[in-house]
Amino acid sequence: MAFSNVGHFFTHLLMMLYPTVVLALEGRWGLTYGELLSLSLAGYILYGVAALPAGWLGDKWSAEGMMILFFLGSGGAAVATGLASGPLGIASGLALIGVFGSIYHPVGIAWLVRNAANRGGALGWNGIFGSLGIGLAALIAGALTQFISWRAAFIVPGALSIIIGLVLALAVRAGIVVAAKADRKPEPEASRADVMRAFIVLSITMLCAGLVSQAFIVALPKIFAERLTGLTDGGILGAGGFVTLVFLLASATQIVGGWLADRYSLKSVYIWSWAVQLPLFLIAVRLVNLPLLAAMMAVECFNVLATPAENSLLVRYTPARWRATAFGAKFVLALGVSSAGVPLVAITYDRTGDFLWLFLALAVLAAIIAFSGLFLPGERRAPAPTRAIQPAE
Repeated sequence: MAFSNVGHFFTHLLMMLYPTVVLALEGRWGLTYGELLSLSLAGYILYGVAALPAGWLGDKWSAEGMMILFFLGSGGAAVATGLASGPLGIASGLALIGVFGSIYHPVGIAWLVRNAANRGGALGWNGIFGSLGIGLAALIAGALTQFISWRAAFIVPGALSIIIGLVLALAVRAGIVVAAKADRKPEPEASRADVMRAFIVLSITMLCAGLVSQAFIVALPKIFAERLTGLTDGGILGAGGFVTLVFLLASATQIVGGWLADRYSLKSVYIWSWAVQLPLFLIAVRLVNLPLLAAMMAVECFNVLATPAENSLLVRYTPARWRATAFGAKFVLALGVSSAGVPLVAITYDRTGDFLWLFLALAVLAAIIAFSGLFLPGERRAPAPTRAIQPAE
């Protein structure tokens, strides 16, 4: 479970270094912000698309082996990106980070779920590590870029990932890390009708949620660089620092989301978490400085609040023997197909010079998720145990 949580931190950290580093590359090689940002598109697509075969291998081969490959491969790819000499090298390195990074979500989360007694709580803590990876990526990339170079922003985290992969390999070989073969807290399988219904609804909601998350995360450093001018000096470190603040403060909401997922209707938690984001995106259209910072923080809080409920819904409606594959399919949608969020940011900004249409598009997607969630299967509560009637003496 410790390696699973650390893996969640590193998969998001390595994937989210570039949206901040790109601010230092703007104008280099004669490329605009949108063109440079688009170099990461293949990586984001592969990050999701490769999750399905990664999950299948996790189910059929070895979860531990796939996690070792994740740490070593994504770390090595990050180092290679830092050594790139031009746009093609950067695009290739980011693509490799996406390929190896795709291993984590289907394999690492299924690994975690099998060992968890309280799934919502475990997924909540796991989500915190993921949020920390996203948040600290901006700060780490900004600091290393400003004080050393943009290359160091990839090489230093990549080297740390390789070290952790070697430690995991030694722990597995010594028998210290052994994954459970069956769920620690098994649940009865859902009916075929409920499984099919949940599959259709979650396919829609996870795709839309992925689009929102991808676009929001990628655009936030640029949004803050332009709209927090009263709070920053316009530098990369200032924008990255506020991005980190948003994700660090919002990360604690994962625990609340896990607590709610363990105690209340998963369907209700999921719907309301997204319904609240609709007005937040609409009011953020023209906000600047502190009001914008508060609105973006609220958006991220409700976004991560929904994650434990979403993952718990997927677990509930998926047979245990196919869980890693199911998570792989989820992240094909949530990270692969939804990587369309990257060109959405690049195109809307390059053509309009603003993020108004981006915020409106994200509001529409949040509305689609909340509405679609209404069609999830109803949750049946187990009947309360009846006390046997004792015969009168």
